[in-house]
Amino acid sequence: MQLQTYQRAVLVLSITAVCLLGACASDRATAEWKPLFDGKTTTGWRSYGQPDFPKRGWVVENDCLHLVAGGGGGDLITVEQFTDFELEWEWRITPKGNNGIKYFVTESRPASPGHEYQMADDATLSGAKHQTASFYDVLPTQTKTRVHPPGTWNQSRIVVRGQQVQHWLNGEKVLVYELGSPQVQVAIANSKFKEAHGFGDKIKGPILLTDHHRETWFRNIRIREFAVSAH
Repeated sequence: MQLQTYQRAVLVLSITAVCLLGACASDRATAEWKPLFDGKTTTGWRSYGQPDFPKRGWVVENDCLHLVAGGGGGDLITVEQFTDFELEWEWRITPKGNNGIKYFVTESRPASPGHEYQMADDATLSGAKHQTASFYDVLPTQTKTRVHPPGTWNQSRIVVRGQQVQHWLNGEKVLVYELGSPQVQVAIANSKFKEAHGFGDKIKGPILLTDHHRETWFRNIRIREFAVSAH
C-alpha cells in the first residue's frame, strides 16, 4: 500500500512538472518580437495626453526617432499598452544629456506617469538613483554599469514578468526589483513620487519616451509580450 501511495505521489509530481514546463514553453512560444518603431514613420506613437503625434520636436531621420533639443514636442507614448513584456532599444545622447523611458504609464497622473529607466550623461549627474539604468529617483543599479559615452550608442532592456522587473544595460543585468516589496515601498516613500497615488503599482499601460529638452536619438525599439507570467 505504501509503495502504491509513493508511486501515485511520484506520478502527480511528474505531471505537475510537465504542466509547468509546458506553460513556460508556451510562454516562450508566444513571446515574438515586434517593432514599436519601424525606422521610417511615426506609426504607433502619439503625444502623451493627446490623440496625435506632435507637430514639432520629434522627427524621423536615418532610421532614428530623434528628439530635437528644446523642440517642445513633449513626451511620446505608444498607442498599444503592455503588461508583461521585454522591451529593447538603442539610444544616444549628447554631453550633459538626460532622458528616459517610462513603463506602467498612466495618463491620469501627469506629474509622475510611470517608472523611469534613466538615460543620462552620468558624469554630470549626482546621486546613484539618477544614474543611467537606475529606477529613476527610487532605486540605484545593483552593479557597476558600463555606459558608453555621449555621442555613442547604448543598448538597453526592460523585462517585466509577474512582479519582477529587470533593467539591463549593454548586455548586463544591472537592477532587479520586486513590485510591492518592502524595499520598493520604502524607496518610493523616500522619493519624489511619495505623494503620487498608485505609483509603484503594476498596471497595463503604454511605453513612454520622455522629453527632457536634451537632444536624444532612439532606434531599434522592439518589444515582446509574455502571455504567461514567469513561475
